[in-house]
Amino acid sequence: MQLDKVVAYHKALADPTRIKMLILLADGELKGQALAEKLCVSPATITHHAAKLREASLIHERRDKNTIYFSLNHYFLKNNAGATLDLIMKNAGKGAKEDDSMTDSMTEKNKRLAESVIKNFFTADGRLKHIPAQYKKKLIVLERLAGMLEAGRKYAEREINEFLTRFHEDYATLRRELIMHQYMYREKEIYELNPREMWTKWEEVR
Repeated sequence: MQLDKVVAYHKALADPTRIKMLILLADGELKGQALAEKLCVSPATITHHAAKLREASLIHERRDKNTIYFSLNHYFLKNNAGATLDLIMKNAGKGAKEDDSMTDSMTEKNKRLAESVIKNFFTADGRLKHIPAQYKKKLIVLERLAGMLEAGRKYAEREINEFLTRFHEDYATLRRELIMHQYMYREKEIYELNPREMWTKWEEVR
């Protein structure tokens, strides 16, 4: 349900410590110990809150030996906020109209690009030749895969793995990318499609 996903996203922000963490990370990458010291909390507390923010794709995490560093995911912070507005306003009036000729031109250009990517990266029998390195093309491939899943259905991790293996042997990477780019939502190894409003919009990538 769309409302459930939007509420889940905002729950990730519904804590003063998590908001403060994001504010600090807006200035750049910090290790967990530094965050704990700045916020006067324990490293375990930072780990707990970081997990919530990571699940909502609001932060990046990387490990260097025994040290974990966190950084802000600027794109998804803005994208998820926009998805909430889209959901609230989707049944409202459309407001000022865009120039029809320009809109039609962009739509046709995007259509041709999507068709080209599908043709070049998928075999005749539907297998994925390889995962695109270019960000925009990768998103087009992920959108195609996500579009083959059933909205509202809850999938076990085994089912998702089996589905993705039909297209490419590196199902783990595809599964991670689907979560990272908000096509799917995971909770306790149960997967479900996010509303399309939350999907990363490849059409907006420049």
